[in-house]
Amino acid sequence: MVSILNFLQWILFLLTLCGTIYLLVFAVAGLIYRPVKFPNSDKFRKFAVFIPGYKEDNVIVEVARKALDQDYPQDCYDVIIIADGFKKETIEKLKELPIIVNEVIFEKSSKAKSLNKTMEDLSDEYEIALVLDADNIMATDFISKMNQAYNNGFIAIQGHRLAKNANTHFAVLDALSEEINNNIFRRGHRKLGLSAALIGSGMAFNYQIYKTLMSQIESFGEDKELEHKLLKTKIQIEYLDNALVYDEKTTKSQVFVTQRTRWIANQLNYATNYLGEGFKELFKGNIDYFDKIVQHLIPPRIFIVGLLSIILIISLIFNTISWSYAWLIQWIMCVLALFISVPKKLFTFKTLNALFYLPLGFFLMLISLTRINQARKGFTHTTHTFNENDNHNL
Repeated sequence: MVSILNFLQWILFLLTLCGTIYLLVFAVAGLIYRPVKFPNSDKFRKFAVFIPGYKEDNVIVEVARKALDQDYPQDCYDVIIIADGFKKETIEKLKELPIIVNEVIFEKSSKAKSLNKTMEDLSDEYEIALVLDADNIMATDFISKMNQAYNNGFIAIQGHRLAKNANTHFAVLDALSEEINNNIFRRGHRKLGLSAALIGSGMAFNYQIYKTLMSQIESFGEDKELEHKLLKTKIQIEYLDNALVYDEKTTKSQVFVTQRTRWIANQLNYATNYLGEGFKELFKGNIDYFDKIVQHLIPPRIFIVGLLSIILIISLIFNTISWSYAWLIQWIMCVLALFISVPKKLFTFKTLNALFYLPLGFFLMLISLTRINQARKGFTHTTHTFNENDNHNL
């Protein structure tokens, strides 16, 4: 019995160690990453700025106004609000703005369906599709920087998404998580020559390629499926660290559970269904695609820290000194990977206070795991309400 438990502990240790080393390697690479400075270009591409929203009456009008505030030539981009389930008065307010409003109705809504239906309705005059969430606020030079990167050969680009609110402890933790992911899965990956991970908004693509690939997607995890299709065709995804788009962070525990449940369900779906394909692509030399499958296999960062903390405590109580040291070293490696990924601006008392809620976050993550089957059944909507657009800094 003891030997079996020891064997199982070895398996668990090696599996978690692989994930910890992965995080630490890319976290260190992210530290030495330096943003690429693309030369200015006088070629202004035509942008379609898609902002799909489902019942986002609280924020969409202000988001639409802000989207028009760009230093890019006004005749070279259209703001396109995709209105699903909006109130009549909201639609009327939107139509007063110099934007395109496309109303859509579905029996079962999804972001992919909204985007596909809108692209069917539009002409093909656009060169670049830029996708935002219904709560996103672009920095005034966001489109210009996307245009520069595109003109320098990148046809799939992820911008730097960061928090626009820090009004609750959960919002701060959510912002912290996003910046850690930016360092590991975007800066670190680009430093080592791999594609940056897509986030789902603040991203731009060659319009025709995006339209073609999206027409093949109907899932609720459209950004992950799009990422798979891009990487399988060996289209590399660039990351612009200085192209900023502000995103509303989770403020309530219930929203946190709903959001994480959806993310984990999508992650597990791709990890289980595409593992074999990942190895096939690796043998073909497509490291980018295989790396994406590896990312799906790594649990959320808060879950890893919580799990390692529990195992370490159990090891200290019941196991030998050697195992306790082994788990302690791995715990330190994991915490170090996350710690060095936190930007200096987040080293504040507000962040320190929010860290006391990490155990609750881990507990809510466990709740999310129990609701995965429910999330797989259909679209789950996260309502956005934050409207204090001047509160960009944490």
